[in-house]
Amino acid sequence: MKKVSKFSREILLFLGALLFLSPVYIMFVNSFKTRAEMYENVLALPQELTFEYYAGAMHRMNFITAFGNSLFITIVSIIFIVTLSSMTAWMLARTNNKLSKIIFMTFIATMLIPFQTIMMPLLQLMDQIMRATGIPMLNTRGGLIFMHIGFNSSMAVFLYHGFVKSIPKSLEEAATIDGCTKFGTFWRVVFPMLKPITVTVIILNVIQIWNDFLLPSLVLTSTNLRTIPLSTFYFFGEFTIQWNMAMAGLTLTVIPVVIFYIFAQRHIIKGIGEGAVK
Repeated sequence: MKKVSKFSREILLFLGALLFLSPVYIMFVNSFKTRAEMYENVLALPQELTFEYYAGAMHRMNFITAFGNSLFITIVSIIFIVTLSSMTAWMLARTNNKLSKIIFMTFIATMLIPFQTIMMPLLQLMDQIMRATGIPMLNTRGGLIFMHIGFNSSMAVFLYHGFVKSIPKSLEEAATIDGCTKFGTFWRVVFPMLKPITVTVIILNVIQIWNDFLLPSLVLTSTNLRTIPLSTFYFFGEFTIQWNMAMAGLTLTVIPVVIFYIFAQRHIIKGIGEGAVK
């Protein structure tokens, strides 16, 4: 009976994997087809393997510029998120008073607010800041990075906070006795021990920021500032959709994240388990 039960679970897992991977298969296969082939059978393999539509998609998307924008926005956002969130979580975990608890619970509460409910007030606020200070917040990569930091720091603080609690205070006290400042204690003693959860924070935020479409679509209007997900919008017209080029463009969008995830996936479960449970 145990063998039958185990076999049944494996079959269910296999069918579940096929179900979740089917959109990826459809996207990849149809990126090589002509429009006639797509309309004939979406699930069939292409009659001829050609990269014509990938070349066309890269040209229409202005792929090199879009890739550079996505890469710059993602890397800079991650650097600030990791730096600010780790320091914030450390101070909140080591400060045992009501104010620190209120601040931490505020971070947790913001994770429950859907972005769609605040996106219009956010744009109005950014416009007011831009008019009051002269700092360009809309239609700039800097403004988009600023918003990504705000929206993604809450989860990072939550993960770091749980991990910091597992670090013995005696290590920090020993560093202080040796003459280390608070800044030096954090960067020389605490932060190196946060490596597992730091890798997890980086992975989760890279996937989220790289694939984000809604926020860049609201903030960026210039063609030369568009990210890769935003560039795929070129293929979806008001009356016609170039499905084969759209599939090729979507495949180009996904490939960098998949490659990154393959090399970093072993850190995800370990980091989340050690950070959220402890």
